Amino acid sequence: MKKLRFFSMLCLLALIIGFFAGCKKDENGINNGNNGGSGNGGNGGGTQAEFVDLGLPSGTKWNSVNETTNSTNGYYTFDEAVSIFGDKLPTKEQCEELMEKCTWEWQSNGSYKVTGTNGNSIVLPAAGGLDCDGNVSNVGTVGYYRSSTPYNENFAWYICFISNDKFMYYDSRCYGLSVCLVQD
Repeated sequence: MKKLRFFSMLCLLALIIGFFAGCKKDENGINNGNNGGSGNGGNGGGTQAEFVDLGLPSGTKWNSVNETTNSTNGYYTFDEAVSIFGDKLPTKEQCEELMEKCTWEWQSNGSYKVTGTNGNSIVLPAAGGLDCDGNVSNVGTVGYYRSSTPYNENFAWYICFISNDKFMYYDSRCYGLSVCLVQD
């Protein structure tokens, strides 16, 4: 319990520092977690997106790339994500299943290789996020992945990860977070 509390506080600290420090995009752009594809079926060139069977008990398949179909380089507010992706956005329960049933291995490029019970895997980049004013932070160090599950009228659940831990957390719906879609 102390470890969970410690890492929850660490993630909260990362959010506070990153989102309120006024970080801006660098002149080279940002790592939007695209993995070479467009994330919307592959019509942007590069690697074709596909839903990967990770052998999860629910049968949920996870997309092989992040979504990058909007004007904010793949970061979506809660309302945008729900409106655009609907039931393809993972629920809190599907996110928890991914965290609990798969093996997560931190990669030197600032991402997690997530391997299912059947040996298939996806990669989730630590793409950082946008604060409510549109400032980018934590690229390469923290991953924030949107779920479709609201916490209350102002907050929503998401996956938060750093190089040595991962957990579900909730925060303002206005934050722009990465999206990895699912298929039942």
